[in-house]
Amino acid sequence: MIDLRSDTVTRPTPAMRHIMANAPVGDDVLGDDPTVKRLEAVAAERAGKEAAIFTPSGSMANLIAITLLTRKGDEVLQEVGSHPFNYEAAGASAVAGVQIRPLQGERGILAVDTVGAAIRPPDDHFAPATLLTLEDTSNRGGGTVYPLERIDALAALAHERGLRVHLDGARVFNAVVASGIPLDRRARDADTVSFCFSKGLGAPVGSVLCGDRDAMVTARRIRKMLGGGMRQSGILAAAALHALEHHVDRLADDHARAQRLAEGLNALGLATDPCDTNLLYAHVPDAPAVAAALRDHDVHCLAVAPGTLRLVTHLDVDDAGIAATLVAFEAVLG
Repeated sequence: MIDLRSDTVTRPTPAMRHIMANAPVGDDVLGDDPTVKRLEAVAAERAGKEAAIFTPSGSMANLIAITLLTRKGDEVLQEVGSHPFNYEAAGASAVAGVQIRPLQGERGILAVDTVGAAIRPPDDHFAPATLLTLEDTSNRGGGTVYPLERIDALAALAHERGLRVHLDGARVFNAVVASGIPLDRRARDADTVSFCFSKGLGAPVGSVLCGDRDAMVTARRIRKMLGGGMRQSGILAAAALHALEHHVDRLADDHARAQRLAEGLNALGLATDPCDTNLLYAHVPDAPAVAAALRDHDVHCLAVAPGTLRLVTHLDVDDAGIAATLVAFEAVLG
């Protein structure tokens, strides 16, 4: 089976399983799990922030950040394709008590003028905009890497207008590898940054939220409120540490395979969106039917729109998997 549905389907490597099995652990809620402490310190250093907290999921990390950086009744500005607006079960409104105002970007990337125009003047009729979130890379944008100068300009505008900035870096290491710009520089002007270990980095569970020390003290309490306090979570933190140490540079292989897949699909007559990293969107006449037919050839992908398939490369898909996928497409398309 060639599973291109998501990079979340990756399984721990044998080396990762060995590290997990031998990880020193404690009770993280009581603050004495040494492996979690080490992960949080390493993550904070990578992000250029003072502190970090380990969370069960990226959705929880985003929700903690939104709760931390806003008050109930505030407005959060996001690109229309952003993960919290589309895929986080309305947690921002149901839990944090804020409204998300979706803004139209280009391939998931917001323009400075768009954000500036969306920040309304103080008025009792308006929810005050207090937070801007940016998603790097942009999932629905096609794995798009945020240009560094755009991050800098958007953060400068937001802070000038009294907004805080959260960088949703679920796949930010894909952006790091594709751009050659380290995480601490990409996240320099964000008040908080989160990133996932369970996507391209290949760990089974977990994300992290980074920010200044005092903010992370409050974030830890919010995590507890949301049910995110875990006990001997060093077993999971060990997998995340292994991923940071061994699975970042290899993301370039995923990017190259996604590009190879795009070129192969183009040769078969299919249009594809530009492919910056490991997310490829291909256009077919009847996406659900094509996805179903591909499953008969042991190739699994997602129909994300009536005429669009999403195919995601990751560490469990090798060169032979890409070749077999193209053979399957050729058979299905006739």
